[in-house]
Amino acid sequence: MKIGELAKAAHTQVETIRYYEREGLLPETARTDGNYRMYAEEHVDRLSFIRHCRGLDMTLDEIRVLLRFKDAPHENCAQVNDLLDEHIDHVATRIKELKALERQLKTLRERCRESQQASQCGILTELSSASRHLHEPATRRGHVHGAHSLK
Repeated sequence: MKIGELAKAAHTQVETIRYYEREGLLPETARTDGNYRMYAEEHVDRLSFIRHCRGLDMTLDEIRVLLRFKDAPHENCAQVNDLLDEHIDHVATRIKELKALERQLKTLRERCRESQQASQCGILTELSSASRHLHEPATRRGHVHGAHSLK
């Protein structure tokens, strides 16, 4: 099948498939005389696996590790277990950060209970006041980071 057919079969955009190829997540494919890449069912399976992992918020590096073990089915999967344990810890940390962010936003929302002139809006006043007092870099302050790395 050609790339468009692979995209349709795996519910993935062509650009995403090419990106995964450049990142080394999808193996090289045979080409036709017309220089079209030709994909097989194994590419659909691998792409579906990658997409499922991405849906679980795994990084490309984590997926590379998982694919390495998937490609070596007789290897011991202890590193796979460790990877997933670390990912679970990361997700738990993000959930805590999101809950703290939710509390912060709810507190901010309480600053303005009714519609009024923007100049009197407690939310805008609080945001302006807080932004004037920020002197430290915006590292992890209140923002939930989506990417993480393997240790």
